[in-house]
Amino acid sequence: MAAVLLLLLALALPAATNALTADGLALLSFRAAVLQDPTGALADWNASDADPCSWNGVACDDAGVRRVVALSLPRKDLVAALPASPLPDSLRHLNLRGNRLYGTLPPALLAGAAGLQSLVLYGNELYGPVPAELGDLPYLQILDLSSNALNGSLPGSILKCRRLRRLSLGRNNLTGPIPPGFGRELSALEELNLSYNRFSGAVPDDIGNLSRLEGTVDLSHNDFSGPIPASLGKLPEKVYIDLSYNNLSGPIPQNGALENRGPTAFLGNLGLCGPPLENPCSPPSSNPSVPKDGESGAGGNGSGRSKGLGKGDIVAIVLADVAGILIIALVFFYCYWKRVSPKEKGHGAATGSKESRSGCFSRDEPETPSEQHDLVLLDQKLRFDLDELLKASAFVLGKSGIGIVYKVVLEDGLTMAVRRLGEGGLQRFKEFQSEVEAIGKVRHPNVVALRAYYWSFDEKLLIYDYISNGSLSSAIHGMCYQLNRAL
Repeated sequence: MAAVLLLLLALALPAATNALTADGLALLSFRAAVLQDPTGALADWNASDADPCSWNGVACDDAGVRRVVALSLPRKDLVAALPASPLPDSLRHLNLRGNRLYGTLPPALLAGAAGLQSLVLYGNELYGPVPAELGDLPYLQILDLSSNALNGSLPGSILKCRRLRRLSLGRNNLTGPIPPGFGRELSALEELNLSYNRFSGAVPDDIGNLSRLEGTVDLSHNDFSGPIPASLGKLPEKVYIDLSYNNLSGPIPQNGALENRGPTAFLGNLGLCGPPLENPCSPPSSNPSVPKDGESGAGGNGSGRSKGLGKGDIVAIVLADVAGILIIALVFFYCYWKRVSPKEKGHGAATGSKESRSGCFSRDEPETPSEQHDLVLLDQKLRFDLDELLKASAFVLGKSGIGIVYKVVLEDGLTMAVRRLGEGGLQRFKEFQSEVEAIGKVRHPNVVALRAYYWSFDEKLLIYDYISNGSLSSAIHGMCYQLNRAL
């Protein structure tokens, strides 16, 4: 009998040893939800393995029992609805960006993954609300849900994620105001992108307290209203604040990080005024007291009634208005006659387009503000698009009168220098293209190569190789070495 039991135990041991771990079973529930896997990213996810640590996109720790700590499957064209089953409770990083995930973001998926530090679902087809359960992730540092179709308001529970360093919710359909206390509670933020949504209400005054912010604070293309809080000037000076295309109004504060900015950051806000916009602010209106009946408006003794306009004054005003209208009509008639006269047409055809544009009000027609062009790669070895460039981590290197220079690190690690031009908004694309492509052909050891450019009516980017500054010591050492070789 004992021999039979030992035999059965020996047969059972291999099966117990090869049983897939709980982490592996949790990942298989995700695989079961995948409808299409055109790149074969999950082909080696085998239920017969002892653990999932060798599977594509899965990373485990090496301490004791091997637990899953990361799942990274970006740009695999996976078609799936996220399952409502929990992730492994040991998971620290989840990156499923650039796939074709659809449906809502199930709260149950996050249940139990309290140690999650980064959640990146950028560039999918998710819709529905941002789950309030995100507030149950106290260690979350990176949250990127941008470029989806999420809707509803931003839950106040997000303020519980006090370790957040990067919050990117751009290009969704989120609405409503920003939760109060946003700048106070999320003081660790280094990157903030809320652009291309429908957020409304006032720009939170306490965003100015986010002293760790870097790169661009992007609040553009929303429905924010009211004045620009002067407290935004307290942000680090190298931070670029993009408030374009909202419903903001009032004078632009001229302090700190808001001072000496180009107009690009404030375009599309019809109620804004003052530098750097060309719309001057109206002087404060005075409200003189209105004379009462029986009082003199000139401040006399008040014994008589104020006199109104006489009949002669009224007749003179009417005649002046009529004369003005007749003069304007004559000017327009004269200009119209010049433009349509056969003699002028013949002269324009003979002397070229330059003469034909010499009418009263004619001028070169600029390209429309809505016109824009794709990112143009001058170096065909580069492999990135405008969306990737705008999503990359960006750090301000410096600014001058002709724009701001950023160090941009793309997702694949490629580092570029991007100059965002601040002037020349009326320059036409063809002029810009001819000048930039001429620069792009320059090749010299002491000239940084231009690799790409982008043009739109209110946005112009020049993309160069990134060259680190190094140190004075290394520069002098290199010069001495070259001189010694030459001697």
